[in-house]
This record gives sequence, C-alpha cells and structure tokens, in this order.
Amino acid sequence: MSNPLLREFNTPFDTAPFDKIKTEHFMPAIQEGIRLAKEEIESIKSQALPTFENTIEALDLAGKKLGIISGIFFNLNSAETSDEIQKLAREISPLLTQHSNDILLDKDLFLRVQQIFKQQDELKLSPEQKTLLEKTYKAFVRNGANLSDEDADKLRKIDQELAQLSLQFGENVLAETNKFVHFVSEESEVEGLPESIKEAAAQTAEEKGKAGQWAFTLDYPSYIPAMTYLKNRELRKKLFIAYNTKSSKGDELDNQETIKKILNLRHQRAHLLGYSSHSHFVLEERMAKSPKAVMDFLENLLVQAKPKAEEELEELSKFANDLDGLERLEKWDFAYYSELLKKEKYELDDELLRPYFQLENVIDGVFQTAGKLYGLKFKANQEIPVYHKDVTAYEVQDLQGNHISVFYADFFPRPGKRNGAWMTSYKGQFKLEGKDQRPHVSIVCNFTKPTKSKPSLLTFNEVTT
Repeated sequence: MSNPLLREFNTPFDTAPFDKIKTEHFMPAIQEGIRLAKEEIESIKSQALPTFENTIEALDLAGKKLGIISGIFFNLNSAETSDEIQKLAREISPLLTQHSNDILLDKDLFLRVQQIFKQQDELKLSPEQKTLLEKTYKAFVRNGANLSDEDADKLRKIDQELAQLSLQFGENVLAETNKFVHFVSEESEVEGLPESIKEAAAQTAEEKGKAGQWAFTLDYPSYIPAMTYLKNRELRKKLFIAYNTKSSKGDELDNQETIKKILNLRHQRAHLLGYSSHSHFVLEERMAKSPKAVMDFLENLLVQAKPKAEEELEELSKFANDLDGLERLEKWDFAYYSELLKKEKYELDDELLRPYFQLENVIDGVFQTAGKLYGLKFKANQEIPVYHKDVTAYEVQDLQGNHISVFYADFFPRPGKRNGAWMTSYKGQFKLEGKDQRPHVSIVCNFTKPTKSKPSLLTFNEVTT
C-alpha cells in the first residue's frame, strides 16, 4: 500500500496531504515512524563519547517524522474525528506512550545526557543551546530516568492507563454533546431569541429532519445564545442541566469513575516521581512554581472580588424580581437577566453589534492588524490541502513576500469536532541540515455557522475572545 504519510508530501510548503490521507494509512505510518525513531536513538547511543551535537541536538531531531504523523492524527481526532479514528486512537496511543517511556527511561541514554549536563559550564554553549540542554535533562528526570527498574515498570503501567482514560474521557464528552438535541415546535417557546439565532436554530432542525421547528444543541453557538436570550425559563433550565451534566448520568458515557481514576493515577505518578501531588509536578515548570503560590493568588483574588460580586448579585436579584417577580435566581437565569440589565443600564446590546462583526470582516481586520504590528500578510491558498471543506488555509508572508508559515482557520462546529477553541500545530519550527523549517499552525473554534440567508455574524464577546 502506498502511504502518503511516509512519502515526501509534495504539497505547497510541505503541508500535510489531507486530500490523500485515509484512516488506514495511520497505523502503518505510526509503526514505521516508531521504527525509524528507535534507529535514531540507537545511533545516538552508539557514539563513543557524548557531545552536545551527537546527543542533545541529535535527540531534539530524533523522531521528527513520527512527531509530524502523530500530530496530524491527534489533531484530526480533535477537529474531525470519527468512530474509526477514535478506535484507532485507542490502539495508537499505547504505542506512542510506550515509545516515549522507552526513551525517557533508557538509562544508557540518560547517562549521556547527564554527562553533558554536568559539563555544561565547560562547553561554551549559546543561550539557546543551554535552554535545550536544560529542557532535555529535565524531561528525563521529571519522567522517571532516576527510578529503579521496579518503579519504572510501575510508571509505564500508570502512563498506559492514563493515556487510555484520557482518550475515553474526551470521546464520552464529544458523544454526549452530539447526542443531545432539543426541538421546539411553537414560536412562543423561542421568544427573545434574535432573528439570526432563530434562523440558525430552524436550519439545524431542518438538517435533523424536523423542518418547521427549532433545534437546540450543546454546541457553543447554540447553547450560549439560548442561555442569554431565551425568555423561556424552563427551556433555559433544561439546556443548562444538559450542558453541565455531560457524561455524568450513570450511562455508558458517564465519566465520573474515569475522572476518579485519572486523578488517582496522577497522584500515584507524582508520588512515584518524588512530588507531593500532581499539582506540584505540573507547576514546577509553570510561572506559579507551586500550589501555594496559586492558592495565595486565588485567596487574594477572592478577598478583592467577592464584595463586588455580592453587590452585583444583589442588584441582579432585585432586577429579576422587579421585572418578573423572580424570588430566587438560579444558575440558568444569570446570563439572561444580566443581558437585560446591561441593556437597561448601559443601552448595550450585543445583537445590535452583530451586523458589524461579520466573520469575514473580522478576519480581514485581524489580518490587517497583524500586518501593521508584525509586518505579516495572509493569502488564502486553495492549493494547500485541508481536512474539511470549512477549513481555509493561508500562506503567511512578510512584507517582502518571504514565506513565514502556513495557517489553517477552522471556525464552525460539526459532529466530529470537539467543543471549545484551541490553537494547535501540525509542524513546528526547526532547522534541519541548515534549512529553516517553517511552522504550520491552526486555530480551531466554534463560531455561529452561516445560515441560508445570513453570513456568520459574531458577537463582541466572540471577537474579543
């Protein structure tokens, strides 16, 4: 079988050949990528004397092909997944976890890294080289290089189980999100919704075989406007409970036991590595450095913010009572009455601003701003393959026309795409044999999809976010 993931991509800027990749290509490509990476590791270990070049730099470059292939796969598992891809992820993830453990728990390899780390003051390294050396050394130490063989085996088992549980958690949340849809047939039930949102709800219902009705899902572009504008309190309650109890209903998609297992395994892993908790392990490499610093910050924030929050809650409760005789604000009421109060106090209405934030205009504005601030130009390039028809690929250039990067924009919800918004990478920036490899990055989010009669119109909050 000719596998496009294992050949030269022969695409503009060496981008992923999404138009040629099939699900069955991934497993053999991953297996071959692991084999090649292992050869590279063995080559590093076979060098007589460890040097920065033959060990640290070589380690940084080892497994690049595997990294690109696995990056493509797991990005698709988040942005354009399917039952087949999810099943494959459960097979691929243990292979990659084992491969990572094989490297980081390799005592001979770590001795080479450790020797260079101890000699760093004599090596006259550049700041970039020192950073790479420190990160490489820490990666080994923080992931078990100093463990006994017995504890290393325990770590391997924990990592394997965590990899599977994390996949299961995400799959359940996506399945639960896709599973929920609520139809209403009377227009009185959607009172308060802006016309653009009503039209989107009607289009969703039509796509799901209920023409003439309105459909609400747990995707952000459906859920958030419903909670903000729907006058129907019972419907707001239904949507709120459905959204906030995802994967916790005691059925086959329930994540409660999965969460407990993940937390327990993370705690075991941290203790095995010499940390008091998973928080201590994670925060060691973050700006906060320790759980105490985080808790001190949150406690200080609470002291400063709570009085104002209580004042605003009292004001909102009185407003809701005066307007609708509401005796107790519930969580599904806050967004609705906050929006009404904002209109009354400040004459601000996000819906009045929507026509000014057509998605295409917002994108153009962001690109113009990036041009003025950073000297960048964005050119849509239809020759670059994409993984879904909603995705647009851009070539990014500097003002002299030099190639800077590739940028994928993926803005609308669909069944195979997880909720939320994130930035990801298909290819990092690095130098290989003196040639600068430019990054391929993607922004994935879930804005309101265009309807038959209206373009995608964003709220001010979506634009600023």
